[in-house]
Amino acid sequence: MNFFREKFQASPVYARVAPFVIFVGLIALNGLFGKSGPYWVYVFRTAIGAWLIWQMRPFVPEMRWSFSIEAVAVGVAVFLIWVGLDPFLPKNHLLFTPTPEDAWNPFARYGAGSSMAWFFIAVHLFGSTFIVPPLEEVFWRSFLYRYFVRTNFESLPLNLFHPTSFIVTSLLFGLEHYEWAQGLLCGMAFQWLVINKKRLGDAIVAHAITNCLLGLWVIGRGDWHFW
Repeated sequence: MNFFREKFQASPVYARVAPFVIFVGLIALNGLFGKSGPYWVYVFRTAIGAWLIWQMRPFVPEMRWSFSIEAVAVGVAVFLIWVGLDPFLPKNHLLFTPTPEDAWNPFARYGAGSSMAWFFIAVHLFGSTFIVPPLEEVFWRSFLYRYFVRTNFESLPLNLFHPTSFIVTSLLFGLEHYEWAQGLLCGMAFQWLVINKKRLGDAIVAHAITNCLLGLWVIGRGDWHFW
């Protein structure tokens, strides 16, 4: 604990990059524990992600949730775009291998309506809503967007608009997802929100709303491929 706190305090870059890299890197464990591996790994990742947020929070002042009408509107709009355009937009086959529609379907693995299945679903919904948004927004919208402009990124205001960084960061964020085109539009929408509101918190809230609505859609409609 002291090691991470000391590193976070000593380096603004480390405080914003290391938690994101650790959280994403843990995905590599998915294939190591059989068919149940991805479910338990997500539980582990969520716990580690929550711990990382707790450790980095004192040293990342912009990581504060901020509610606004714009944040809600963008969050809902991105969800509608993500689901509505999915059948019509290309997927990221360059970095992702297509998986079966029910590759992440706890009901198929543990039985329809089983308590174990619902446990994994609840953890996934919690993690995607409350853990993923702050980790990703701090890395993409606060750190990387400004770092592309100036390595001393903390000296730049959050409302800075830099066309090249705006496009490149949004594109890289899109390529992080299997649904890369939706991810690109999503990245642009969240970055616009940061610039418009002059703070990161609205983008965190919008991201959380999008992920929560998408999770509820997955559960209600059985579109497990979104997870």
